[in-house]
Amino acid sequence: MARAGLSPDVLVTAAAELADEIGFENVTIGVVARRFGVREPSLYSHIRNANDLRVRVAGRALGELADRLSEALAGRSGREALLAFAAAYRDYAKECPGRFAAARMPLPLDSPAADAARRHSDLTRALLRGYALGEPAETDAVRLLGATILGFVTLEAAGSYQHNPRTADASWNAAFDALDLALRNWPETA
Repeated sequence: MARAGLSPDVLVTAAAELADEIGFENVTIGVVARRFGVREPSLYSHIRNANDLRVRVAGRALGELADRLSEALAGRSGREALLAFAAAYRDYAKECPGRFAAARMPLPLDSPAADAARRHSDLTRALLRGYALGEPAETDAVRLLGATILGFVTLEAAGSYQHNPRTADASWNAAFDALDLALRNWPETA
């Protein structure tokens, strides 16, 4: 019999909060069970296994991030949209580091989490429509944008920019000024 108050949604919420507190890689069935003062088997009537829980946390994170990105893009295009999109991404990574890590895990294509990943991808392509890139340039630009944001926020979170007199914000702004310039002047692709 299922313990009162436990549900898949409650477990995913707890796992997402734990991911931000202790790191996504440290969230286990046992850790979540301890959060509720129950034994691990009590959770299996709500989730299949640890991977199921991780995929659900990733889906939650991608959905939350997509909501923020959608809000950031509303009514904006071009450089303004690029800066708002990047800022929303960076803020989410700072505020929800464990969930941000979860959002980067590979997902089964048939999971509800994959739907959230597709929404995220669609929003990235919507941003890039303001730059009027055709294919394959748009795909290349999606990858460049993702690598720039992910690389910067990952290095920033690791403290890589602390020992330089130039602030991380100044480098962030310069990087996105350069990225905007690159997107507006994308070379013809063979």
